[in-house]
Amino acid sequence: MGRPVIIDTDPGVDDAMAILMALASPELEVLALTTIFGNAATDRTTRNALTILETAGRTDIPVSAGAVDPIAVPFKGPVPFVHGENGLGGTRTISPTTEVTQALAAETIYTLASDRPGEVTLLALGPLTNLAVALDAHPDLIDLVDEVVVMGGNALVPGNATPVAEANINNDPEAADAVFGAGWPITMVGLDVTHQVNLPGAVIDTITAASNPGARLLAEAIPLYRAFFEATNNIDGIYVHDPSTVAYLLEPDIFTTDHWPVRVETESFSRGKTWPNMGDTDDAAPPAWRGRPVVNVCTGVNGDRVVELLADRLTKGG
Repeated sequence: MGRPVIIDTDPGVDDAMAILMALASPELEVLALTTIFGNAATDRTTRNALTILETAGRTDIPVSAGAVDPIAVPFKGPVPFVHGENGLGGTRTISPTTEVTQALAAETIYTLASDRPGEVTLLALGPLTNLAVALDAHPDLIDLVDEVVVMGGNALVPGNATPVAEANINNDPEAADAVFGAGWPITMVGLDVTHQVNLPGAVIDTITAASNPGARLLAEAIPLYRAFFEATNNIDGIYVHDPSTVAYLLEPDIFTTDHWPVRVETESFSRGKTWPNMGDTDDAAPPAWRGRPVVNVCTGVNGDRVVELLADRLTKGG
């Protein structure tokens, strides 16, 4: 079996791409999907997660629903202008036939990590609320997981939800600050690298023309998402956010990283910003960063290789 992974996710068009990529990668063993608000409300992202697994013929993988609001404030709402009214491009009615597990997301994360201590990777594709809730209930979780890989944050580049904040972190900054400060092995795959990975229109067309069921789902889901990126960012195609985390699991050597303590701003106009301390040693660091663990922050990537991996897995996978 491959590397065991729990995917915490808010599907979401790019989440769907990442999930299908992971399912098509024999290097990975997807243990469960846990759902969170973000690209849509949690009830809808949960239905979308079930639909993606049904489409891929993987109803053996359980889905657990997670938090419906951030830790400190209500959920600000979905982004239908990016992901569609249903979260998957808005073109199909989402009516899965399978059901979620009775266990909530945080408990599923803890139980599966406890069953295989030191083996499980948490792949977080949305806001980090479920991970923060699991940590609060079970502090020993930090010693049970192998690694946490987060799609989120922006160390050295502007934000995308606000001028300073990336969308996933901005949806629950308090949770993100707790997760980045927990002391477990954690890698941040943020806008610093995902904005270096451009999936061009011609490759999108190749992926969506494939004959497998996952590709047919993406053929319905991607057009609105693609139109948003092309109009907003003046690019051909889309930036590759969530699938870049899967590429990191498959080939970490195509990424370059730096190692910094990271704080997440929870106040003022820079709420949601991930701030690395890039200079002082711990004893000389500003008080807010003093004692904080180091985060593995991705700052460079071979974008062409990420595109190759994504196209390969999505054209072959279910």
